[in-house]
Amino acid sequence: MNIDLLRNLCETPGVPGREHRVRALIEKEIEGLFDESYVDPMGSLICTRYPTADLDEDTAAKRVLLLCHMDEIGFLVSHVSDKGFIHIDPVGGFDPRTLFARRVLVCTNDGDYKGVMNAGGKALHISSPEERKKIPEVTDFIVDLGLGEETKDKIKVGDFIVMDEPLLDLGSKVVSKALDNRVACWLGIEAIRQLVNAGETHAYEIVVAFTAQEEVGLRGARTASFGVAPDIAIGVDTTLSCDTPGTPEKDTVTTQGQGFGLHVKDGSFIADIDLVEELEALAKEKDIPFQRTMLARGGQDGAAGQQSGSGAKAAAVAVGTRYIHTVTEMVDKVDLEAARDILAAYLAAK
Repeated sequence: MNIDLLRNLCETPGVPGREHRVRALIEKEIEGLFDESYVDPMGSLICTRYPTADLDEDTAAKRVLLLCHMDEIGFLVSHVSDKGFIHIDPVGGFDPRTLFARRVLVCTNDGDYKGVMNAGGKALHISSPEERKKIPEVTDFIVDLGLGEETKDKIKVGDFIVMDEPLLDLGSKVVSKALDNRVACWLGIEAIRQLVNAGETHAYEIVVAFTAQEEVGLRGARTASFGVAPDIAIGVDTTLSCDTPGTPEKDTVTTQGQGFGLHVKDGSFIADIDLVEELEALAKEKDIPFQRTMLARGGQDGAAGQQSGSGAKAAAVAVGTRYIHTVTEMVDKVDLEAARDILAAYLAAK
């Protein structure tokens, strides 16, 4: 398993609308894997492999689209005070309880600055018990670079902020910020690499879209899907793995180590049941572990592919993730490899 690639993807900063560095990394990594690629006006990277199998001259190749978003949740700078405290605007969904005492990276065109994030208000030793019970809003948090008044000379409104934590390889698990959704970027690259290295032919035109701005409403996937006009769209993403203490069994969504998640429904779409059953049959044939999944709220780029133009058959392949939308996101390598294998097998079968 190419952990170094996953590490580089996760540790490269890129929030919605600021995916440039991640895209540049992917562009370098995909050299030789696709026949053509381009960046669309939204900033999504659209990569195409033409069919390699012989087709009847009267048979048009169907187009299958994998949607893999590049952005991670983070913040944009909304204000810098005269004393040098940075105020933030979230781009993506955060639970404020996970934001206390975090190290962050403020990214600018002229360089990056390490800092800390804490909530405004009274410190522990001078606050009352009632004050300590209050959970701040996300916008109550501030970033301090330790530069004081110099901060205003270095940081401007619209610069972006990400959590500053390294990826950890913990044997059977991987822990990192931004696994949502650099996991999908990894899968979009490694599934095609596996297909190419195995010498497999394919009758479909394969398009992998590394999309922008998913975390704020599937925005890049909507425009990318409209431009590609797929016959089949597969959202590639993380999903919840709530197989931890305190969660009822019926709400776990996925259990780690039991294979990739085959989405039947989430808050954004209802999967095409024929496509779900086709992927399930292929997984059984290839002995690839999987689990059917449903998610009550939240969505992924497959919904944008499904609803683009005149519509497409759609499903989603997901990797169950513990502690999602935190700096301690955790995936199991069994599930990650299973997601790669089913995507490669599905593409080779077409």
